[in-house]
Formats: sequence, C-alpha cells, structure tokens
Amino acid sequence: NFEKIEELVEFHINNGTDAIIVCGTTGEPSTQSVEEHMEAVGCAVAAAKKRIPIIAGCGSNNTRTAEETSTTSQKLGADGLLMVTPYYNKCTQKGLIEHYVRLAKGVALPIILYNVPSRTGVNMLPETAVKLGKMCENIVAVKEASGNISQIAQLAALLQEDPVMDIYSGNDDQIVPIMSLGGIGVISVL
Repeated sequence: NFEKIEELVEFHINNGTDAIIVCGTTGEPSTQSVEEHMEAVGCAVAAAKKRIPIIAGCGSNNTRTAEETSTTSQKLGADGLLMVTPYYNKCTQKGLIEHYVRLAKGVALPIILYNVPSRTGVNMLPETAVKLGKMCENIVAVKEASGNISQIAQLAALLQEDPVMDIYSGNDDQIVPIMSLGGIGVISVL
C-alpha cells in the first residue's frame, strides 16, 4: 500500500520523528519477496525527499539476502540500515561477527545492529557488539532489545571505555532504564 507509506512518511515528518525504519521486523518483511521489500524502501525514500532519514530494515538469516537488500537499499537512497541478528539459525558469536563484517564491507551506509534474542533465537553478547563496532566503522549503533538490563549495563560499560557505537532501546518499556545507562533514544515499536 504505497499510498499509506507516503501518508505515514508525511505524518512522521510533520510530528517530529527523528528517523523512519522501513521494513523493520515488527512489520511484514519476513513475508515479503525481496522485490516487494525493495519497492517499500524505494517508496519511503522517494516520499521523504531527504526531509527525514530513512533506515532500511535489511537483516536476514541468509547473509546473501541481507547483502542484496542492503546494497539495493543504498542504491535507492536509504540513509542507513537496521540489521537484525540472523534468526532461527542460532549462529555463534564468531558467526555473528563474520555475518556482520561481510555486510558492513558491502555498503557505505551506517548500520544499526539489532539484538532481539526472544525473536531470533540468538543473543549478541556485549563483547561481540563492541568488537563489531571496532572492526567496522560504519557499524554505528545497536538496537538493544534483549530485555536483559544487566547485559545492557555491561554493554554500556564497555562502550564508556571505548565509545565505538550508540545504544538505542528496542523495547518501549525499557527506554528510561537504557537511557539512564547511556542509551541515546529508542527505536520504537509504537
């Protein structure tokens, strides 16, 4: 529904939203073809006309699919990428590093990692996120939705020592606790 995408982009511009995620995991990209996914990203980019950053959700459990959607989103004019951990595969921390490094090397856009183990079956450890931030300068943030405040506090402590990325809350009910640990905002479901 491209008319609704355009309407929602205008709504968010008019109401002070900082950025828009298109085809994030809360929506329907897991049931879209790559073509439909890219059409939605292209529609939002065209509607925004650079008035608000458009961040394309490009994570996948298939690294090649994530590469394809990432490079195409960059060509379409997206301003950044949101990359969920590869779901269902339950890869190791080493596997996460290999996956994300390959994706980061394929694009020039800033990348936000997305840790949501309750949905994906894999938890990105704080050390892994920080290592990725050090290895890839375009990995600039993590959307943290593990729900584990102790783990997020550990991530924040590591980033205080070496501030290679920002932390965003990925859970609306944890915005204040995460911001009190040094998070800079929320990527909100609401």
